[in-house]
Amino acid sequence: MPVKLFVGGLSYSTSSERLREAFAACGSVESASVVTDRDTGRSRGFGFVEMATSEDAEQAISRLNGTSLDGRTIQVERAKAPAGGPGERRGGPGGGRGGFSGPRGPRRF
Repeated sequence: MPVKLFVGGLSYSTSSERLREAFAACGSVESASVVTDRDTGRSRGFGFVEMATSEDAEQAISRLNGTSLDGRTIQVERAKAPAGGPGERRGGPGGGRGGFSGPRGPRRF
């Protein structure tokens, strides 16, 4: 089963293909993508790489975390599961109600 890795600290010039090439030295890469801004199309400075096996992922973390890629020191770690799944409370303490909460409850516009 593929293991998704978070890669932070990327140069704004690093492409998804360049990211794939860098991680291919550590094992089989299922996918590699640099996250871009939806409005400008520019890199946001981080991305995700899916390695084919857990062993490949661990090797990529140990070999690439803290190294330089395109002139920037990158951070490589296992990606965390996205927050906000079904039934999950958001917002931490206070229940995540957000907005104005006066005597009549949340303000609706």
